[in-house]
Amino acid sequence: MTALQLSERHLVIPRPQPSQDAMHHLESVVASQTEPGDVPVRLAVNHQSQHDYACEVGILRGLQDRPAPESIFRFEPRGLENIDQFNAVLLIPTGIGAEIGGHAGDAMPVAKLLASVCDTLITHPNVVNASDLIQIPPNALYVEGSVISRLMMGTVGIQRTRNNRLLVIVGPHHDDTFIHAAINSVNAARTSYGMPEPTIVRMQNGPVMRSKYAPSGRATGQITKLEPLLDVLDHLAGQYDAVALTSQIDVPPEYHAQYFELRGEMVNPWGGIEAMLTHTISAIYNVPSAHSPMFESTEIANADPGITDPRMAAEAVSLAMVQCILHGLQASPKIVTEPQARQHHSVFNAADVSCIVIPDGCIGLPTLAALKQGIPTIAVRENRNLMDNDLRILPWAPGQLHVADNYLEAAGIMAAIRSGTDPSSVRRPLSPAPVHHEASAD
Repeated sequence: MTALQLSERHLVIPRPQPSQDAMHHLESVVASQTEPGDVPVRLAVNHQSQHDYACEVGILRGLQDRPAPESIFRFEPRGLENIDQFNAVLLIPTGIGAEIGGHAGDAMPVAKLLASVCDTLITHPNVVNASDLIQIPPNALYVEGSVISRLMMGTVGIQRTRNNRLLVIVGPHHDDTFIHAAINSVNAARTSYGMPEPTIVRMQNGPVMRSKYAPSGRATGQITKLEPLLDVLDHLAGQYDAVALTSQIDVPPEYHAQYFELRGEMVNPWGGIEAMLTHTISAIYNVPSAHSPMFESTEIANADPGITDPRMAAEAVSLAMVQCILHGLQASPKIVTEPQARQHHSVFNAADVSCIVIPDGCIGLPTLAALKQGIPTIAVRENRNLMDNDLRILPWAPGQLHVADNYLEAAGIMAAIRSGTDPSSVRRPLSPAPVHHEASAD
């Protein structure tokens, strides 16, 4: 029997032909290059050429008798766009070294800005998590990254909630200092936020999370000993609405000092593997989830990082680093999978997404879903990252792709789309409309 584990595979996938169903093509090629029973949980296109996608695919292996989650490639086209409101998705993928949003909640001001020009902003933990700090705009929804993918793919809806019952899974750790800090953080959150009494489970074994860098430079890793975690989630099924996880992530000891010393030049080594875990939990159990890392030792926790880069400062002043996910998950939306329930007026579906904002060069399932759904896509140049893709190569509909120099310009493009104004009409020079001459009949 193969033990449960999560890891990433580098795959080269031929680009789909115009006549092919792109999602079915991706699914079939990934299946042909992996083992029977392997379950893809995440896909990133690191580089595209005219012929191929160079991808890194997160793979869950050894699920055995447990029900497999639905395919990440399943796609349902939206039949229409609901224009009663203007709702935006803000996505900054985890582990790609994004200039903005690649560290500790340093994209929170971006979320606040973009939320001001839409009715609802849907974003994910990587954008707003900052250890003990978090500021979610009142009209924003805190949604796990894989759920955003499924929302864009048209296979789930999300529904606002008032107050989730949290299951908090802690540890394991050899030093009780960090266990106590996490549990005290949970009780502080319960006292401060007025959340229902959480269920806290202290793990004795697993999961074991080891961070590493992929050939592309992205942060990724391998997770083993998942069985005890899934056993807990199975045993307590129906008693929780969201899952907060905090555990140790093994990285070389020198990474901690290097991360602060290099002042933003080093890709955060913890976020990528956290995304792999939460993608898996949310996909299998259809509940919101988020993870925060524990320090490996008191020596690391007590080390003086000096005056840090402002983007990393939140990580330099926290011991437990779990407050942000507790606050975010308290009202994280319910995941709605039943087709009839997804049609309820209170449920957000792909039809309710008015635009998506991404860093330039990023191609993953949300970008490909936006392409197929006809959702306007705004790519931000200033948010430099490791993804080496030219988005203009993709077969966008005329006027569907907008490239902004920065998030200030992205907000202006959103405001233009919301008002029904073609963004190009407020720029100069203004190109004349093309004139097509009817062929004369002989």
